[in-house]
Amino acid sequence: MKPSFFFLTFLFLRRIFHSIYFALMSFSLIALPTSALASDAPLVVGQAIDLSGPNGSIGRDYVAGITTYFDSINTTGGVRGRRIKYIARDDQGDPNASAKAVTELIQKEKVDFLLGGIGANVTDAVIASPAFAQSDLTLFAPLVASVKTYGSRVLFWRPNPEQEMKYIFSYFDKLGIKKIGIAFQNSAFSQDMYQYVVDEIRRRNMSMSGVVKLGMTEAVVEAEVAALAKAEPNIVISIADTLGTGQFLKVFRKYAPKTFVAGTSLTNLQTLAELTSAQSLEWTVFSQVVPNPTGKKSLLQIDHSKMMKKFRDEDLSTLTLEGYAVAKTLVQAIQLGKPSRDALNTLTNQGNGVDLGGFIINPSDRSRHLSNYIDIALFKKGGGLTF
Repeated sequence: MKPSFFFLTFLFLRRIFHSIYFALMSFSLIALPTSALASDAPLVVGQAIDLSGPNGSIGRDYVAGITTYFDSINTTGGVRGRRIKYIARDDQGDPNASAKAVTELIQKEKVDFLLGGIGANVTDAVIASPAFAQSDLTLFAPLVASVKTYGSRVLFWRPNPEQEMKYIFSYFDKLGIKKIGIAFQNSAFSQDMYQYVVDEIRRRNMSMSGVVKLGMTEAVVEAEVAALAKAEPNIVISIADTLGTGQFLKVFRKYAPKTFVAGTSLTNLQTLAELTSAQSLEWTVFSQVVPNPTGKKSLLQIDHSKMMKKFRDEDLSTLTLEGYAVAKTLVQAIQLGKPSRDALNTLTNQGNGVDLGGFIINPSDRSRHLSNYIDIALFKKGGGLTF
């Protein structure tokens, strides 16, 4: 029996419908990279930071902690199904190189999030770069020992450096200390803090015993160190990078083996220990913005230690722990809402404390500093740190 006219017409129309359907589906698949497939693309996190310059030891530890946390997240499926692609560029502490690297990260790598580098001069250069100024990115968690403020374009993870210095002054105020010396490295890294310390000495009715200007010739530094030691300060505050602090201690300990020397958290204590002797490190204290990295009082400390051993197998430091905490904070910000560049603003606006694993940060849009945690690390006799 031959098929009827109506049946043949039905088959013909069905073929046309199928052809149109598959054509539309093919067009949809071509368009998917900007819509559905985009959700499978990695989240790109970029950073320009000193890895081989004057603060390279700080940068390398910081990046090691950040990398470790992102590696741990990627092995469990990423953030909301998206892996994290982390790109760290070495700016060698050069502001121009940092601005150039950030421009490439924004324009070529299309970063979703941008982490900061080390120092106010580097941060200034990044913010002033046209690529960053024209973007909608927030510079997150730079390591800046400056009292400068940057408005809404910069979000700090660590406390204000003023808070660190106040903590140091308050710590020694209990001991009745009134005579203060300063070891000062004349660089953009420390100029603002030097002025703050001078003003703080005046505000607290303390006296200045003298200043050693690091970076001068060995003979000049030696003479200034000898003069400072003769003035018998109760404590010397080091406003210098890790290398500068190490050089000062080597000379100062010949004249004053039992005078307190204090510095801030932007000193790599492991590197400092390698630069000087255990005897030189006695009577030195440093403010810290994270708890003891080898401690086990919080889940954050335990996980950091475990993941560093799993992915890096290198020494733990306060800076690896800080990098780990910064990366975890960013991931939690993304998990709060849409995985977009606005995630950090969502974090600061939500107003609730964020638990990083027994370590609470309290985001506030007003302060632009997520953490207020400060502690003191003391080098023990014979070497080793106690918190």
